[in-house]
Amino acid sequence: MSITTTPAPARTDAAAPAPAAATAGQARRTGFAVAGGALIWAAAMAAFSPQATDNLSITVNDLGALPFQASLFALVTLQLRTAATGRSRVARGMLRAEYVLLTLATVWTVAHGFVPAFRDDAWLSVLDAFWPLSMLGMFIIGVKIAFAGRWTGLARVWPLVAESWAVVTVPAMGILGATAGRFVGTGHLLIGYVALGLILALRPHLTGARD
Repeated sequence: MSITTTPAPARTDAAAPAPAAATAGQARRTGFAVAGGALIWAAAMAAFSPQATDNLSITVNDLGALPFQASLFALVTLQLRTAATGRSRVARGMLRAEYVLLTLATVWTVAHGFVPAFRDDAWLSVLDAFWPLSMLGMFIIGVKIAFAGRWTGLARVWPLVAESWAVVTVPAMGILGATAGRFVGTGHLLIGYVALGLILALRPHLTGARD
């Protein structure tokens, strides 16, 4: 008589190991970085139209966007460390995927802003797509945070407000035109990401961060 055993199939929805908890100080610093980065980009956008084709406007807008993009890396890191989207592998995987989108979008920003000779290259046009894709990814993360409920109070709902930037601003530019859409984008950064940064800086414990 032989006995055979069949191992249980691996679960793909199993929770990932608990992340290392963020400290309140880390959450606070992330908040200030997000608020500051968004404020710098909003100022650049208000001063120089993103649709302008002169070298100065292009360079200022790209350089103004860099601090904002850098702050998003810090924001996603905080979201990962606090399991803001949940503890499943899928929930954490979407944050890791956002790192990739942000990295490619930031490479485009650096190349487009610092090397004018690259601006008409086909490879840079491909990378250009990752700017809106990274912002769309942030929107999906905002939705997941709201449903997961691990962040509480304003920290639970405001990421969705802030991270709806792409789905609000891009259509606004198409419907209202470049000038009006530009100020929609500027205002949305102030209401969304600057406010989110201040919420994280002033109320870091809403993220589950510890002292």
